[in-house]
Amino acid sequence: MTALAEDRRDQFKKDVSELKLKTEGTGGGDGKARIAGLVLMVVGAVAAFGVYLSSLTQDDLRNIASYQILATALLAVTVIGAALYLAGAVSRVLRLWLLRQLYEGREQADRIAEAVRGA
Repeated sequence: MTALAEDRRDQFKKDVSELKLKTEGTGGGDGKARIAGLVLMVVGAVAAFGVYLSSLTQDDLRNIASYQILATALLAVTVIGAALYLAGAVSRVLRLWLLRQLYEGREQADRIAEAVRGA
């Protein structure tokens, strides 16, 4: 069963290369979004933790509230980074899925056309 799957995978790669479709590196924006997402996640989390540590030295409640607002904003930056990373990763998977659906649809249309011609 694995040999059949390998054969189908190799045939799919060969057919995609014949179509001259780019499957790797086409989503330049996707890669940049994933990198930006990772950077935002790390920077936001580290900065929020740093603000938290700074707030521990404060005695005035107004200063502490200001640090809380800043830490919340930095956590929002972390969530935005996670969303960017996830969007970039999912778009790459969906692009390959769509390519496979188009390929299989074309194969099925060819089989139907052959069946109609043969009848």
